[in-house]
Amino acid sequence: MSGARKIRVLVVEDSPVVQQLLAHVIGEDPRLELAGIAASGEQALRMVDSLRPDVVSLDIRLPGIDGFAVTQRLMRDHPVPIVVVASDVRDLDIPMRALQAGALAVVEKPGSMARADYQTVARHLCTQLTIMSQVKVIRQRGRPRNGDEEPGGTAGRGKAAAVPTPPPLPPSVAKRQFRALGITASTGGPAALVKLLRGLPTNFPLPVFIVQHIGAPFVAGFASWLGSVTPLPVALASDAPHRPGHVYVAPGELHLTAEPGGMRLVHGDPVCGQRPSGDVLFSSLASAFGAAAIGVLLTGMGEDGARGLTDMRRAGAYTIAEHASTAVIHSMPGTAVRLGGVTEELPIDKVAARLLELVSTGVEPS
Repeated sequence: MSGARKIRVLVVEDSPVVQQLLAHVIGEDPRLELAGIAASGEQALRMVDSLRPDVVSLDIRLPGIDGFAVTQRLMRDHPVPIVVVASDVRDLDIPMRALQAGALAVVEKPGSMARADYQTVARHLCTQLTIMSQVKVIRQRGRPRNGDEEPGGTAGRGKAAAVPTPPPLPPSVAKRQFRALGITASTGGPAALVKLLRGLPTNFPLPVFIVQHIGAPFVAGFASWLGSVTPLPVALASDAPHRPGHVYVAPGELHLTAEPGGMRLVHGDPVCGQRPSGDVLFSSLASAFGAAAIGVLLTGMGEDGARGLTDMRRAGAYTIAEHASTAVIHSMPGTAVRLGGVTEELPIDKVAARLLELVSTGVEPS
């Protein structure tokens, strides 16, 4: 990093002890520098306006306005990449709502230098701050709805992309009976998944398998939260049969594979740097279901899921990539497009309707 400008981090944290710890963690990383420390949400809003940091490390439980409200107001008035730093993984309602409102990631708070995995947690925090600082965020234009901010205010979209109009389904596809749906998402995924799943009815006829890149300590809380804000029942995937109309989220540090009879969790090396990996899920769907599977690759950084989605398309499956016009980061779906693994690209608000078209009628594929 010699000669390169350091990434300026604003820490929003009310505990003086944790303030000092985070300042130390950031100061030890050659990529980062501390821009300032805010002890409340109100102070954070003022400091973002004056300091213009590259990224914000945001605690969620703050005196005065909480981290969710801070996220909403920052994305509306002073868009900046936000990384939620959480310590209590048992209650993830506020950080998950913050992700829905526009925060980019949720990571574990280092807590104490005495903990055995302190160095690992600290490195992960600094890496996430570095990566997310590069995302170009845009002003949140949504309005509150039932107490929630409309998702979709952060985007590393670059040039404005023309939004495609979904064409009618070819007759050969319209007559096909699908049996499984797989979805992979990373940065920006929680908001996208909420939008997609809210568009599906409670009698949706397929099992839904999800890989969402999120820290392992947060996966169970993420699954619980997702089930509370969407109509379908959501649970962590396990070595068990699957049921139509149920959503199964891959647990932390295990790959998820699906087959006609059930699900299987696999211990294995990370794929594309991820465990669970969308490539593993999608490739299993290609092998087990062939043309009777649907794959959806949503927003995310990196390439995970792109090759697995390509496997699915080669096996005859119907594959959808989130369009650049709505993806927070278009790297994952964009890679799948470049590899030829995508049947069609759709903005996130069109995906659920297309899925309903696909499953509404059909016979077994020949």
